[in-house]
Amino acid sequence: MADTSARTLRLLTLLQSHRFWPGEDLSARLGISARTLRRDVDRLRELGYPVEARRGVDGGYQLAAGAALPPLVIDDEEAVALAVGLQAAADGAVEGLAEASVRALAKVVQVMPTRLRRRMEALRTVTVPAGWRGDGGNDARIDPDALTAVALACRDTERLRFQYGTADGRAGERHTEPHHLVRLGRRWYLVAYDLTRHDWRTFRLDRLTAPAPTGAHFLPRTLPATDAAEFVRAGLSGQSRPHRVEVLLDAPAETVRQRIGTWAEIEELDEDRCRILMNSESLDWPAMAIGSLDVDFRVVSPPELTALLATWGERFTRCTRPDQQAESAP
Repeated sequence: MADTSARTLRLLTLLQSHRFWPGEDLSARLGISARTLRRDVDRLRELGYPVEARRGVDGGYQLAAGAALPPLVIDDEEAVALAVGLQAAADGAVEGLAEASVRALAKVVQVMPTRLRRRMEALRTVTVPAGWRGDGGNDARIDPDALTAVALACRDTERLRFQYGTADGRAGERHTEPHHLVRLGRRWYLVAYDLTRHDWRTFRLDRLTAPAPTGAHFLPRTLPATDAAEFVRAGLSGQSRPHRVEVLLDAPAETVRQRIGTWAEIEELDEDRCRILMNSESLDWPAMAIGSLDVDFRVVSPPELTALLATWGERFTRCTRPDQQAESAP
């Protein structure tokens, strides 16, 4: 039975690696007769894999698209590539993919052998993520092992302990019932019920270390918000941040929302103008985000942003002068 199961998995791997396999080639690869191959194909069909057969001299088998995605069988190289790709997607700014990437990454890492985890970590270490890490994101690096551990605890409704450092430098252990992971901008947040403080809390994952599932499961509580993302936004809006940015843009609200809506609140003024509101720990990120839109704008507040843009403008202008270009030429 074990040999039959192993052979069936091998058959599935082969079918997933090529669009079409001649029957003779498949039989030769597996070392079985054509009759045994037909039985193994029938076994895959019973498991829900849509295997199509073509009769005749050029007959063979291929795995067709089905109504549902069946379990995939991947080799070591593919597993590492998949995990690294999912981690990159989790770090990226593609709207709607980050949360799904973390869920998929948690599933892959959970069943990944230690040797493959080490290879994944080595490859991740030498890979530099592209893109801006705005709003203080340069110091917000997240341990992928911590990210997947928290994701699994949320999925399995398992109580979680971890060390947490607050913004004022205090650190301590937290005992929580994890509810949901939320990604806003370039940061990840855990929404959880704090069992020590007996209240709901939001935790930044870049300040969270050594997450340890306790093995104790719990019945999920009712979150005091429409969803976890709304709970995180409400908590962040009540925090004191150094800069409250307000800018008027000569661009439709929907156009701006598609570009930087993840990081800013967009208000429509008319069909060709809008206002953006943004809380930021640094003015560099709002300046880059606004400049990337390639539209005319006016800074309402704060005056420090106006001064920063003036300084940048002078520097950029100097770089375009012929005398500057001549001095920098080799």
